[in-house]
Amino acid sequence: MAQKDKPWLFRTYAGHSTAAKSNELYRTNLSKGQTGLSVAFDLPTQTGYDSDHVLARGEVGKVGVPVCHLGDMRALFDQIPLDQMNTSMTINATAPWLLSLYIAAAQEQGADIAALQGTVQNDLIKEYLSRGTYICPPKPSLAMITDVAAYTREHLPKWNPMNVCSYHLQEAGATPEQELAYALATAVAVLDDLKGKVPAEDFPAMVGRISFFVNAGIRFVTELCKMRAFTELWDEITRDRYGIEEEKYRRFRYGVQVNSLGLTEQQPENNVYRILLETLAVTLSKNARARAVQLPAWNEALGLPRPWDQQWSLRMQQILAYETDLLEFGDLFDGNPVIEAKVDELKAGARAELELLDKMGGAIAAIDYMKSRLVESNAARLGRIETNETVVVGVNRWQQAEPSPLTAGDGGIMVVDPAVEQDQIARLEEWRAGRDAGAVAEALEVLRADAAAGRNVMPASIAAARAGMTTGEWAGVMRQVHGEYRGPTGVSASPSNQTEGLEDIREAVDAVSHRLGRRLKFLVGKPGLDGHSNGAEQIAFRARDCGMDITYEGIRLTPEQIVARAGEEGAHVIGLSILSGSHLPLIRDVMQRLAEAGLGHLPVIVGGIIPDEDAVALTRMGVARVYTPKDFQLNTIMRDIVTLVEPAEAVA
Repeated sequence: MAQKDKPWLFRTYAGHSTAAKSNELYRTNLSKGQTGLSVAFDLPTQTGYDSDHVLARGEVGKVGVPVCHLGDMRALFDQIPLDQMNTSMTINATAPWLLSLYIAAAQEQGADIAALQGTVQNDLIKEYLSRGTYICPPKPSLAMITDVAAYTREHLPKWNPMNVCSYHLQEAGATPEQELAYALATAVAVLDDLKGKVPAEDFPAMVGRISFFVNAGIRFVTELCKMRAFTELWDEITRDRYGIEEEKYRRFRYGVQVNSLGLTEQQPENNVYRILLETLAVTLSKNARARAVQLPAWNEALGLPRPWDQQWSLRMQQILAYETDLLEFGDLFDGNPVIEAKVDELKAGARAELELLDKMGGAIAAIDYMKSRLVESNAARLGRIETNETVVVGVNRWQQAEPSPLTAGDGGIMVVDPAVEQDQIARLEEWRAGRDAGAVAEALEVLRADAAAGRNVMPASIAAARAGMTTGEWAGVMRQVHGEYRGPTGVSASPSNQTEGLEDIREAVDAVSHRLGRRLKFLVGKPGLDGHSNGAEQIAFRARDCGMDITYEGIRLTPEQIVARAGEEGAHVIGLSILSGSHLPLIRDVMQRLAEAGLGHLPVIVGGIIPDEDAVALTRMGVARVYTPKDFQLNTIMRDIVTLVEPAEAVA
């Protein structure tokens, strides 16, 4: 019988509500055959706020687990021996801190930290471009990335200190060539900085410990070729730029979550097929096979998946690995002329983009350029769906379907109990009251001094974790030392060259603007901590091209800031985008503040992943229109905006 390869790590991306509830989910998933953990943190944890911060309102426990201190980390991994586990933590701006908490929790378990295996994502550049959970400016953020790498070289030899994440680049609209180039440019920026922090003789091994986290979309032949292009380009860069001689250190090591952007709210059962096809793109080719795979659930376009939904995705991996004969053969595509031609085409496009980025000064210097290119690429992608050039089954073709029994009953998703936030805050207050305040203050001063002096922040962070410091306090030090940063939106004030087909809407906007006596003002805002800005960017992009005067200042605004800005700008209509599940409390807050400010007459439209019953609740609050992923025709939304302004102005 043929020798079978060892399967990849089976993971599901999980975490919600509280550390205790997430721990229960992890232990259940491990008992079902999952072989590694992939931790999802909530947005306050990702952006460096404690659960009781004003910006955390409505966000606690929604898209992941809240971890404010060592007690939370201890509960998260209760009865899970960390020296025997492979743990991936999807954490970026606060990666040094969460790794410090993980190390402290492992030490409490009696583990040898040299035995710890896993990954922190720790990629800030893609946060500026696509996901939005950054805190500090690019240069000090890059220094913290390499601080983690340098520390793990000495103390955690089995740990991957950085996961270059191209996943969200594709979610933000990147073409395969852009995804290749921007991810590789990020890795180059990190390695260039890391060279000065580790001994020269240890540098090749550190190159070998940089891993990647990649997206796989539905065009699975192209995606398969992209993965082969990644392996070849990375081998080329590490050999030619860094002189790495050992093949094992030049190996492209990657994990993957297949594409969530392509999952549809309409006919969501079809997403099972999409997930399977995308999985094949990263498993069929042995020489470019993923080291770890985590699959979304079929219902992620609807809301938070239930344990059963995650189990279904896990079973998909297990059937592929254990029931088929895939792992018994060598690479199925070596020597295939079609595959080789496509790989060469992708590599050529990526090299051209890398050369341009290099001329700009590298990834850090080119952040504004890359962001604007991604917004343009995403606009083109959406345009192809709107015109039916790209077919999405159940969305722009074959929309008629039988009702899905999968979404009957509870609606097919899990809902986080609103009481979770107050419970978490109560535990946080109890933690603060029970710790040694003097020890925390001392640890905070050491951390501040080390950060200000440019010393590696990991030793002081681990000491601070043991002393009882919180996530918000750690990030507060970094904000104080390095300052905060607001990334580029990628949406300029000038119209693009993509105004063809918008003539009738532009005429309607002109007519309404003439009646108003000034240009129709559309304020686009993102309340809360949700950094998924693609929808808001595309609405602002299209509204601008339709002739509206737009105000879009990016992510992470409080309801107070949005309402104040609406008054200052003289907005005629307000558009709010939230994809984190926190729409009800945040929109309620905005609506109340608008009324108190005398702006209750302004029409408000809302977009996000919003269940039907929540859409009804938002309408009762006074929201004029609610849009979900099924509303992919942006021109329809633009016409709605024009219509909404007319009666609002007449009443006013």
